Amino acid sequence: MRNNHSTQTAKKATNLSLNSELLAEAKRLHINLSATMEKALQQEVNARLREEWAEQNKDAVEACNKLTEEFGLFSDSYRKF
Repeated sequence: MRNNHSTQTAKKATNLSLNSELLAEAKRLHINLSATMEKALQQEVNARLREEWAEQNKDAVEACNKLTEEFGLFSDSYRKF
């Protein structure tokens, strides 16, 4: 799934509670916390959006699968495998 959020959007400061040992190690390794959190949050948002889409479209997907099982695909006669 492609990133639906602009990289040009203004940043907003926020507070997070993190494991202090993990935070110290990340700082020692010069990990950019904002960039890392943004990337992880984007991955989580994308996963939740996929789940949401699948749930919202479950009936349509099942109906399409049922039609395919019953009648096959229009391209079946052209497939070589």
